[in-house]
Amino acid sequence: MNSWYETNYSLALCRSMDCKVFGHGGIPVLFIPCQEGRFYDFENFRMVDTWAPFIEAGKVQVFCVDVLDGETLTSKDWDKEKRIARYEQWVRHIVDEFVPWMKAVNGSGKKPMLFGCSLGALHAANLYFRFPDVFGSVFALSGIYSMEYNFDGYSSDLIYQNSPVSSLGGMAGEHPYIKKYNEGKMIFVVGQGDWEWETKAGTADLDAVCKQKGIRAEFHYWGYDVKHDWDWWFRQVETYLPALIDFYEVNL
Repeated sequence: MNSWYETNYSLALCRSMDCKVFGHGGIPVLFIPCQEGRFYDFENFRMVDTWAPFIEAGKVQVFCVDVLDGETLTSKDWDKEKRIARYEQWVRHIVDEFVPWMKAVNGSGKKPMLFGCSLGALHAANLYFRFPDVFGSVFALSGIYSMEYNFDGYSSDLIYQNSPVSSLGGMAGEHPYIKKYNEGKMIFVVGQGDWEWETKAGTADLDAVCKQKGIRAEFHYWGYDVKHDWDWWFRQVETYLPALIDFYEVNL
């Protein structure tokens, strides 16, 4: 499998950011790691093995990025407003710096697919719902989609803007973004077993808002034996990734 490591300086963040790329072409996929994870988690936790047949066949090219959760969503030291402002800088880095580079490397002209598990699922969903002109699909596993959860219930304009449940809930029914969301593909999956209690509730909250607004996202609730863990996420990728690839081949 073709793969390589890159580091690029981010003007939005005033620091260097690492990434690793897997594959030689196909649908560009942006992998966002779990809580306080790193770009190499896709490989180290063996998620790459599940994606390998699609990568090697040239169906997808996966770009693995870093997050700054320790300075933003999970920080215990920074002021809440400073944390969400730093998170917004990370968002600008992804949208304004990383995605243009990613698209230049990939060369397919297709809108990227967003993929994340656990806290990475929140990042992925937030980027999709904020920037439907930039991203073509979102595949999110075992997430909580309310940013307020990470700020102990505290809210502000930036937190609201980055909280899918809140921002979609406040969106007018005729908002033009709803049509754009429905032109893409949205798949949300969660288990109902160990360590999935809060993520099940968080997924159900997003499910309810999407139904209320006419957003045609798919929501799948797996069984009571399905845990918040990589082994189950591997199985969920095997189950739903082919449909996402088929959607791109027909629609995007």
